[in-house]
Amino acid sequence: MAHKLDETDLKILRELQNNARLSHHELSERVGLSPSPCSRRIRIMEGNGIINGYGARVDERKLGFAMSIFVSVKLDRQIDDRLVNFERDIALCPEVVDCWLMTGNRDYLLRISVRDLEEFESFLTARLTKIAGVASLESSIPIRRVKSGQARLR
Repeated sequence: MAHKLDETDLKILRELQNNARLSHHELSERVGLSPSPCSRRIRIMEGNGIINGYGARVDERKLGFAMSIFVSVKLDRQIDDRLVNFERDIALCPEVVDCWLMTGNRDYLLRISVRDLEEFESFLTARLTKIAGVASLESSIPIRRVKSGQARLR
């Protein structure tokens, strides 16, 4: 049975999304609980998979990856072998930071993170177009990010 979240659970999630490094004491003060019930709620949400991990948000630009490029991929056939093989090959590409199986006239949407257009061209010509089953690609370069969200809570 799914865990029903109340407003206090949502407050905990909001605070953890903003700063997962808060101590349980600090977190409990922010959401208006004592530390023990706050910790218990966190353990329940972790156990139910609502909280499925903790990590750092990394600014790719500070690491030298100044460009994100979105690439729509169409496969020659949508059969299990093609999908499995494509996903296996994409998982080996560090340039691909997001990959989504899509509905519509394209099969996958990728977000590629690269230093510059030369690196993208090299990735495109040497790796992506060589994956078996890739029939066509369409690239889009974003101008700027308008909104960057975390998990939707309501």
